[in-house]
Amino acid sequence: MANDHVQDAGPDHVLPQRAQPPQLHRVCFQLQVKPERIAEYRQRHAAVWPQMLRALKHTGWNNYSLFIRDDGLLIGYVETPDLASAQDGMAATDVNVRWQAEMGEFFVDLDGDPDTGFVTLTEVFNLEDQLAALDPAPTERSSS
Repeated sequence: MANDHVQDAGPDHVLPQRAQPPQLHRVCFQLQVKPERIAEYRQRHAAVWPQMLRALKHTGWNNYSLFIRDDGLLIGYVETPDLASAQDGMAATDVNVRWQAEMGEFFVDLDGDPDTGFVTLTEVFNLEDQLAALDPAPTERSSS
């Protein structure tokens, strides 16, 4: 092929740098689903509207998961560059306005919409962070 090798463009040539992905912050939050609404809540989240899924991803909700206990304790986890910006981005979408209006009735003692009225939990441990602090430049070591 004609371009099988890389040519030296000289000292004045600067290669474009790849943009670094934004640093993601881990966010864990808690809500309480009304006991009589748990089954329906599970059903609704088994088939979230495609437009809602796309809006979440587009506005910075990454690796987003919800976990529910049998008594309705709901724990959410999301990785995002900026929670406030992710929430603001969703608030500006029509699909989120509709979704939050429908979801609000599922929760006990909700202060605001479900996507802003939750209690944020404080992270106290992360394995990868602590391992990285031990050895910032990990190398493979033999087990012998």
